[in-house]
Amino acid sequence: MLVAAGCLLPMAAVVVAAVLGELDTVRQLGSTVLPRYAGATLALAVMVGFGAALIGAGAAWLVVACDFPGRRWLEPVLVIPLAFPGYVLAYAYTHVLDFPGPVQTALRDLTGWGPRDYWFPEIRSLGGAAFVLTLTLYPYVYLLARAAFQLTGRGPFEVARSLGHRPWSAWARVALPMARPAIFAGVLLVAMEVIADYGTVAFFGVQTFSTGIYTAWFTLADRAAAAQLALGLLAFALLLALLERATRAGARYAARGRHDAARVPLTGWRAAAASLACGVPVVFGAALPAVALFAMALGSEQDITSPRYLAFATNTITLAAIASVLTVLAAIVLGTYARTVPGRASETTLALGRLGYAVPGGVIAVGLLVPFGAFDNAVDAFMESRFGIDTGLLVTGSIWLLVGAYMVRFLAAAVGAYEGGLATVTHNVDAAARVLGAGLWGTVRRVHLPVLRPAVATAALIVFVDVAKELPATLILRPFNFDTLAVQAHRLASDERLSGAAVPSLALAALGLIPVVILMRRMGRAGDRS
Repeated sequence: MLVAAGCLLPMAAVVVAAVLGELDTVRQLGSTVLPRYAGATLALAVMVGFGAALIGAGAAWLVVACDFPGRRWLEPVLVIPLAFPGYVLAYAYTHVLDFPGPVQTALRDLTGWGPRDYWFPEIRSLGGAAFVLTLTLYPYVYLLARAAFQLTGRGPFEVARSLGHRPWSAWARVALPMARPAIFAGVLLVAMEVIADYGTVAFFGVQTFSTGIYTAWFTLADRAAAAQLALGLLAFALLLALLERATRAGARYAARGRHDAARVPLTGWRAAAASLACGVPVVFGAALPAVALFAMALGSEQDITSPRYLAFATNTITLAAIASVLTVLAAIVLGTYARTVPGRASETTLALGRLGYAVPGGVIAVGLLVPFGAFDNAVDAFMESRFGIDTGLLVTGSIWLLVGAYMVRFLAAAVGAYEGGLATVTHNVDAAARVLGAGLWGTVRRVHLPVLRPAVATAALIVFVDVAKELPATLILRPFNFDTLAVQAHRLASDERLSGAAVPSLALAALGLIPVVILMRRMGRAGDRS
């Protein structure tokens, strides 16, 4: 219950602060920036969701149902773009595609055109942000769609073909509808990541709710406006979370199909088109940005081995390690409670624990700063008046509030990984342990944890990497002079020092590759068995 209450606190604080804010602020927001924030956020979510569905679902069907050159290695590498945060891709593509970048420079050299003699798409725009976020987020749809296509098998597709449907018609009328719940759930996950993004939209100058919260809090110093913007973003995020939950609840009608059915062999231009369709997202979502970042890093003045950068790396690893350990412990508590005390209370507790993943980091940061800032001010005023002692910022000036924000944000990922492993342990094992004299936590320590070591390690790794890449919560809650690799990359990019930003960006991408490589190995082994 304490863990669930901690997850609920930021959301409740945002609601209270927004309701108690001045009405003048609400009117001013409604007549000035609010329509622009809402329109940009909605447009970005729709564009990225559509693009991720198109790439993810199409690639998933090709690698599951068809055989073409490169399929065996393309199936796992399609998830590599997930290792790159959106803002890292934004830095790379801005360097490549902006006016002084190599693409436009080469174009002017080849044609002799001047700056006003040609038109080139503007990367720093809403469309550019949608392009970058689509490349880094489509693996969410790809993974869920691939699992759905494998679960249903290729039998229904082959039946439709035997009844006279052409391949495209059979896919559109049979295979796609059966996987629709999984695809829609992936699109909703993508939309939640889009509305939570701050680094990409802030760098491209796209005004969304996320950038508005940061501007209201730091630039305008208006806490009421920040809370009200956070409330609007919270409502949108919770709506998406409810839709995603409803989609998962209704995704039970797909029957298990035949996994041993032969893949459809593609030849000629069809094989080339399939290889190109699956290869292009990997090239533009991972290979090209990695090469661009590496070239930028070579020409920068940033030294990753300098004491300054070692301090950034130490701060990042420290925060991620503490947050991952505490988050996994909280997930074990919630998972054990739900297993031993089934019912409405445990279901509600788990739902509150998972709620944080749907809430953007900026909203959680504002929701924690409001009550704990008031607490620090009250304690300081009391100690000053009674004892003449200036206590300063006890909670909001420490890393523990930041760690708390990470726990709320990423507890759902840890709970999901732990519950997935716990489902493989039957209740008979628990009963046997209790009969032999083990208590509840003795069973957890001596039975569950040894068996679930891979699941616990996976949960800790996922949280570790997510914390290392988290930007908005870190920017708002970090103590003074306590910067991470993500903050350093954002600061350098904001100063238009993109070559310098490439160094911490490459370090973040390398961290993100760790869980992706583990996932690729599992997919490769599964592909060999099929």
